[in-house]
Amino acid sequence: MRWHRELFRFYWKQKSKPIKKKSRISPETIVQIQQMANENRLWGAERIRGVLLKLGIRVSKRTIQRYLPKRKHSPSQTWATFLKNHTGDIWACDFTVVYDLLFRPFFIFVILELKTRLVIHSAVTQSPTDEWTTQQLREVTPWGLHPKYLLRDHDRKYGTLFSRAAASSGMREVKTPFQAPKANAICERFMGSLKRECLDLLLIINPRQLKRFVKEYVNYYNDARPHQGIQQRVPVRYGNKERPITLGRIISRPILEGLHHVYSRTAYLN
Repeated sequence: MRWHRELFRFYWKQKSKPIKKKSRISPETIVQIQQMANENRLWGAERIRGVLLKLGIRVSKRTIQRYLPKRKHSPSQTWATFLKNHTGDIWACDFTVVYDLLFRPFFIFVILELKTRLVIHSAVTQSPTDEWTTQQLREVTPWGLHPKYLLRDHDRKYGTLFSRAAASSGMREVKTPFQAPKANAICERFMGSLKRECLDLLLIINPRQLKRFVKEYVNYYNDARPHQGIQQRVPVRYGNKERPITLGRIISRPILEGLHHVYSRTAYLN
């Protein structure tokens, strides 16, 4: 009876095997997914899906996860919940600090637009005084160009001169509550991206090098990086409804010492 039970178990095991379905995506797309995952170890399935959408390739997140290489650690970080409802009349500003090889602190200041996630201005300094911060605000509000509201925290770097410059430009300051980073979640998210995807992985030697890294990352963030909060669109093309180019060979260009890559298509010739 024992061999009969084992044979019966083997019979139903073979009969119950799932039928292997043919993949609906092309082998070229699978190779492209694996290439992006290998070249950008910090990217997860959602980031790869956004880049593929730019190239005219529509693949679900679950499908991309099926072809990602198995890693011991997750390639992406968990982000705090960010603001869901914005208007185009709000800018946000914030500071973050990084340290160089000799443990000297450097302060990075950014101003971005909440609706499009576009980084409007970035600067680096060792002495973030009220006068310096005020000058940064003046540089991004020439010829009367300004939002209706400016979101900031209670940092002492924003002094009396800064408030006067904001008021004279026609902006109304909105201060976030104390110890509430989610109130300025978009700026906090950008600072986290800047550190996790760039500065934490590079050795800062001098201020000139830091400024170059920040500028290059801001250009990548504005011009090439898809964002989940704006439906995988790129900030500089937020209102652009043109269809992505689906013809031509896909090429990659390394940036930030190869930490990330920018993907585009070559010109297609009939």
